[in-house]
Amino acid sequence: MASPLITGAVVSKETAASAAPETRPFGVPHPTPPRANKKRKGDGLVALAYLWPGLAGFTFFILVPLLGSLVISLFEWPLFGTPTFVGFANYQKLFSDPTFYTVLINTVIFAFVYTALNLVLALAVSLWLNTRIKFSGFWRVIFFLPAITPMVANALVWRLLLSDNGLVNSALASVGIQGPSWLSDASFALFSVIAMSVWQSFGYNVIVLSAGLGSIPKEILEASRMDGTSAWQRLRSIILPMISPSLFFTMTMTMIGAFQVFVQPQILTQGGPGESTNTFVLYLYRNGFVFDRLGYASALAWILFIVVMLITALQFAGQKKWVNYDK
Repeated sequence: MASPLITGAVVSKETAASAAPETRPFGVPHPTPPRANKKRKGDGLVALAYLWPGLAGFTFFILVPLLGSLVISLFEWPLFGTPTFVGFANYQKLFSDPTFYTVLINTVIFAFVYTALNLVLALAVSLWLNTRIKFSGFWRVIFFLPAITPMVANALVWRLLLSDNGLVNSALASVGIQGPSWLSDASFALFSVIAMSVWQSFGYNVIVLSAGLGSIPKEILEASRMDGTSAWQRLRSIILPMISPSLFFTMTMTMIGAFQVFVQPQILTQGGPGESTNTFVLYLYRNGFVFDRLGYASALAWILFIVVMLITALQFAGQKKWVNYDK
């Protein structure tokens, strides 16, 4: 019969051995239990089931057309007829086309002036709406209405307003001022397109910036007033840094939209007079569906894509210096 002392020693050794943590070489992971592996696979399948409609839509409506346009840009491709492979001839023709540079300059001028005016006006209106005025919700709706109104309808109304005998020139004539030809004079046509575009879209930025202003803690603004800071100092040192993420978002999206301007010059001026309001997308559209040059139009589309991507990349690179995400 074993001694109780010896038995206790044996039991205690077995217990200690089972309780001691398993030692493994450094860097060797513990094996994953089979149930955990099955659960992860199940979660992955569930996630894929939710994601596949979006992935399918992205593939068929964005990725496939994008790659298709790249292929078409390498062909002389009439709308009706047999395509002919020409390699990079469309791109060579594009860079030797003087109209290409004209529409590129017009689009760049439009994009930067439109974006600047849009953001300044939207910020000014947002600051005004944030001063606890009466019926602020009503005014937000009024400013936002043009953004959800069909752009074609808005452009037609503006064409009537800015025509030679329109309401604007009639109002100027009533006070003895000879109004210019807003839409048929090259000196005013691009400005008129910019003005209509800003009016159409700045209300959306008002909503975004108003939300950013509303997120600023009131205690900070009250403390700055008690310290004797002026309104300009508060705007520059407190308000703008704290809404910089909203400003960056609106600036980026407004700039991207500006490079795709089409309806406004098409309805207001048809790209004229001359080429003074002819923009990139309008020129692209005409080459593809009026002049029956789908290959050349696709090459234009890819150049536009590269330009927009470069400008957006520069914006994201520069935002590190002025956008503050810590509140």
